[in-house]
Amino acid sequence: MQRLLLPFLLMAFLPPARAQVSGKLTDAEGRPLPHAGVLLLQARDSALVKSALTNDSGVFQLSVPAGEHFLRFTYTGFRPRDLPAGRGDMGVIVLQPAARDLNEVVVRAEKPLFQQSAGGLVVNVAGSVLSRGNSALQVLERSPGVTIDQRNAGISLNGKDGVAVMLNGKVQRMSTAQLISLLGSMSADNIEKIELIATPGAGFDAEGSAGFINIVLKKDKRAGTRGAMSATAGHGWGEKGTISLQLAHNRKKLGINGAYTYSRDNTYSFMFIRSTQYMPILGGDLEVHFRDTAHRITNNHEASLELELQLNQKTTTGAAFTFQHSGNSLRTNTHATYNALPDSVLLFNGFTHQRNRWTNAGATFYLAKKLREGETVNLQADYLYFYNNNPSTVTNTFLTPLGEPAGGNDSLFSPHQQGDARTTIRVGVLKADYTRQLTRKLKLEAGIKGTSTHVSSASGIRSLVNGDWVYRSEAKNDVGMQEGVGAAYASLQAQFDSATRLDAGMRYEYAFTAVENERTKDRVIDRRRGVLFPNIALTRRLSSVAELQLSYTKRIGRPTYNDLASFVFYSDPTAVYTGNSLLQPAITHNIKLNYQYRSYAFSLLYSRDEQPIARWQLTKGPAENLLYISPQNMAWQQYLTFQAVAPVKINTWWSMNYGFTGGLRCFKVLHTMQPVEKSYFGYSVTASQLFALPKNWSLEISGWYTGQSYYGSVRSNPAGTLNAGVKKELSNNRGMLQFSVADIFRTLHFQNRYGTLTEEVFNIRSHVDFNTETRRIPVFRLSYSRSFGSGAARQRQGSGSGEEKERIRKD
Repeated sequence: MQRLLLPFLLMAFLPPARAQVSGKLTDAEGRPLPHAGVLLLQARDSALVKSALTNDSGVFQLSVPAGEHFLRFTYTGFRPRDLPAGRGDMGVIVLQPAARDLNEVVVRAEKPLFQQSAGGLVVNVAGSVLSRGNSALQVLERSPGVTIDQRNAGISLNGKDGVAVMLNGKVQRMSTAQLISLLGSMSADNIEKIELIATPGAGFDAEGSAGFINIVLKKDKRAGTRGAMSATAGHGWGEKGTISLQLAHNRKKLGINGAYTYSRDNTYSFMFIRSTQYMPILGGDLEVHFRDTAHRITNNHEASLELELQLNQKTTTGAAFTFQHSGNSLRTNTHATYNALPDSVLLFNGFTHQRNRWTNAGATFYLAKKLREGETVNLQADYLYFYNNNPSTVTNTFLTPLGEPAGGNDSLFSPHQQGDARTTIRVGVLKADYTRQLTRKLKLEAGIKGTSTHVSSASGIRSLVNGDWVYRSEAKNDVGMQEGVGAAYASLQAQFDSATRLDAGMRYEYAFTAVENERTKDRVIDRRRGVLFPNIALTRRLSSVAELQLSYTKRIGRPTYNDLASFVFYSDPTAVYTGNSLLQPAITHNIKLNYQYRSYAFSLLYSRDEQPIARWQLTKGPAENLLYISPQNMAWQQYLTFQAVAPVKINTWWSMNYGFTGGLRCFKVLHTMQPVEKSYFGYSVTASQLFALPKNWSLEISGWYTGQSYYGSVRSNPAGTLNAGVKKELSNNRGMLQFSVADIFRTLHFQNRYGTLTEEVFNIRSHVDFNTETRRIPVFRLSYSRSFGSGAARQRQGSGSGEEKERIRKD
């Protein structure tokens, strides 16, 4: 198929030639002006045709359609300049500084909420009224194509699981449940944007069969000393609060950015389960009614510091440090009735208290050097550390109607149990990237990368038996994992003419994974595998406002250490959570057609996964009378997905953003009692309404809705919510007030059904209804934020490393 792909791509586009204009923007002293605005306007009415930004060297390039046009150049702190749109190289264009007035006028340009990028979609979090005081997880949930399964700790992109999550371009190598916990405690106040990258290029890791979600934190590059502070108070079922402070000090060659955030969330959730099943451990056929209420209090601290030093015009170096600590107290009350047919009844009452403490820290060091014109090299080293300690206590009674204990006192039926779980993850990364402009129309990018991951995980359940705490052998785990991934890539970008570009690359990754029992030193898993990952993209600019792209990528989804470890975690007296050492990595092939017209974006994606991983599936295990909830490989899955992002501007004060992701989805599962195939139509919709009101008021209303979907053999019912927020910008730079309401109509809950697709183990048929706190009462938040400090826009001398530093943050 790959041999046929390139001719197919080339035949798909037959371009007419287009005039090209280029040049370089500098100040009066010849210093380049990076990221300056270049606007192509019609001569007759000054209507905007298209826009672009200069790169870090101040260079711009635009294709110009037929007709009379002129170019307008803008840069903060400088006077705009208009010039006729010529043809070819316009040479060096000099901007003059703007005269400063004591009564400085502040002009704000609001970024659109959604922007299409080469690999996917960008969500500009900082511009949303509803982001203030929320968590990163809540913002992700409102993003087009993203689905968060809070009940089963799952994240999917465009209907597919296997998403790799990055923070400032660094992959967070932890289990999905730990990622959900991390994002749920991370404040959105510090987030600049979220990049949803469905088809990454060769410079990205091949990990992530569904693509990447990259969370980019705020960073102020303006000259001088500046800062921003914000405070949020809220209440739903319980109190919520966030305070944050950001400081930046930038001079000509030195930049320092720091931030600190504290957040608190007192929340509540409740869950109902109704099921029928055959459980030998309880004597046979059962009807079960289960109710669970959870009260969680989370206190979270986040801090970051970044330093960047420009050694000379060709060399830039820097370091970045992040730290996050979270304390989480979870108290759960569980009540269940087991009707053992035909007439016996068992009653279960349990109380669980978990104290979850975790620390996440990271350090990055980088060097970017321009060797000569059009040739750069970047070096980077990363170290990531993650520690989690999650002890728990369980007190329960499992009784007959006569008050007699059910089950034995030497098993998971024990009325007093204690659990402990400790995980340490250490990740080291070394990488080097090289870029060279071989000719005016041909660009080379290449690099190498090595990643070493060490995981130590110990967990267990002990029961109080005859006055002594006794560990259950089937519920104890002490596992260590080592994983190494070595990668090398090369890609070429060929500009055939002013309207047609071909990007083709190849990445090779060699990975080894070793998992062993740290008590016995027995090696459970020892895998070594090398895989080639090609990618190719053909981009064709159809007009000044329209672009078409056809691409192919190959990806891999590797099991996490939690997926592979043979741990046992208590669920209830009849079920435990565990891993699966037999899991295989999933291989994904994607073919994507993307069309963009002005700010509208449409794409059609065909994706096929071999052996995709489905977590939280119902299976049998070593103890035949227990239910094991574990990850399983499916046979395959195929998706044909259409995505549309449509911003609509009604007038100067009313605009809308709509997003749709949906299509045909087919899969086959093997772990059920009988293998089964299923095809269905899955979709999700996001929408927002933005109103610019008089006297610096603005209003935002947004919502999302996800249709029915399947996760392995588990069916998820539709879910959705509606949110609203209002913002007031105070005069004389006195700050901003924001008020928001989450889940206005109290609709947010998640329903899963087991046994509807085919027969499950123990003939289980159940309906699980998980409700967030907003099912009881919406969450109200009031925020105040203000910026302070002074200074003009920082002029960063061109090092020629702009693209590479972006890659440092993105892979």
